[in-house]
Amino acid sequence: MAEEQTTIEKQFSIQKIYTKDMSFETPNSPKIFTEKWEPTVDFNLASNVQPLENGLYEVALTVTITVKSEDKTAYLVEVNQAGIFTLVGFSDEELGPMVGSFCPNILFPYAREAVSDLVAKGGFPQLLLAPVNFDALYAQHIQAQQQAPASETIN
Repeated sequence: MAEEQTTIEKQFSIQKIYTKDMSFETPNSPKIFTEKWEPTVDFNLASNVQPLENGLYEVALTVTITVKSEDKTAYLVEVNQAGIFTLVGFSDEELGPMVGSFCPNILFPYAREAVSDLVAKGGFPQLLLAPVNFDALYAQHIQAQQQAPASETIN
């Protein structure tokens, strides 16, 4: 019974959400605006976790999009959306999905809005990113990590 009283209750809270970095480039402007618009979109997503102190974690989500029309880059946009989260009382098994899926899921709408605003202010048609299944991405990441040691051979 005494053990139950000493276990720490799980606590999750958002301390701060902020834009850490953003960039927008239109390397072929103004000529790109006079050409036929047939865009292709390359979308990349990455996240980074930085433990701070006292159960605080910075989770940063980086969204990078390169849009080309024919063979020319129309624009490149990158948004690094971050948040500071309190995560106390979670086991290592629980902490991974929290910082690898749950927190990026909170940050994505902010990054999505920033991308949309930058693209529109750059003079291009609005770009709305589709929702992302961070649970599936995290599961793929864990599966890839588990398979990596098995694929290595020692000579």
